Amino acid sequence: MATSTRPSAGSAGASVDLGSNSVHLLVAAIDGHVLRPLVDTSVFLGLGAAVDERGLLGAEARGTLAKSLAAYVAIARDHGASTVTLVGTEPTRRAGDAARIVADVEAATGVPLHVATHEEEAYLTLIGVTSGWPVRHETLVVDIGGGSSEFCAVAPGSRARASGLRIGSGRLSKRFATSDPVSPAAVAAMQAAADEILRGALPSRPSELIAVGGTASNLLKVTPGATGDQVLSHARVAQALAALTTEPAAALTARFRLNPKRAPLLTAGAVIVDALMRRYAVDQVRVSEAGLREGAILVADHAGRAWRDHLADLAHGWRVERRDGARPRV
Repeated sequence: MATSTRPSAGSAGASVDLGSNSVHLLVAAIDGHVLRPLVDTSVFLGLGAAVDERGLLGAEARGTLAKSLAAYVAIARDHGASTVTLVGTEPTRRAGDAARIVADVEAATGVPLHVATHEEEAYLTLIGVTSGWPVRHETLVVDIGGGSSEFCAVAPGSRARASGLRIGSGRLSKRFATSDPVSPAAVAAMQAAADEILRGALPSRPSELIAVGGTASNLLKVTPGATGDQVLSHARVAQALAALTTEPAAALTARFRLNPKRAPLLTAGAVIVDALMRRYAVDQVRVSEAGLREGAILVADHAGRAWRDHLADLAHGWRVERRDGARPRV
């Protein structure tokens, strides 16, 4: 769902996240560490599935992507964005025609496309979740994507640590989900695979585990009570799985007002969230609506065009005090 308001006086920035499932634009007014969304919209292009199938995007898909991004950049400029940051993630990293994607996008938009590493993607997500403030306790942020997941852990006074794993809702679904709804046997196979893959996840003993991305936020919609506190527990994930494995995706889409292309991936998403709680010995996961896009806007505003050179340091957080002293809970 798209949202849009007009800008007020002050600075504004924009970022676009080229994910495995969706390409997502955020334009926001910037006040220190605080972002006020002006435009929040996305289009489901399925870049990850295209790369999985062909090993590259190809000319037609590159053209569609470049056209979509040109429209997004125009929207951002129209809403007063002084910086527009385009970030390519897992599907762009893997695409055999990545260099052509970068060239086509810049030719169409006049804006460079930054193909982020796993670590850079994780740092940006952490910064988005924390709004650039230093953390108060050991925090682990996991961005659950369609083809991969990025992990970033940071504790007060220590260096941020980041890595990525090729586990995502789309990848796990493609491997195991052969029926609609997904069968109990397929769910069990997903759970075993998720546990095995997550043995290689970033070591951490977090006081708080935070999940971001469309998979996590859409799981809240099918979990009774979770939309109020933005928290997923083992019990709530079990409730979500019960619904997801009982009704076909089309029925779930109508019942919970889900994106019809997102709904078939949520069973795998629920399995991943539950496996994360087991891996890190926590009882719950907090879902954050903020993530990579917010982080990209903040670092570009704070560090300028050379933000990638300073990203590891920026992941520690920085202080820009506001008159009202506002800061996030992390």
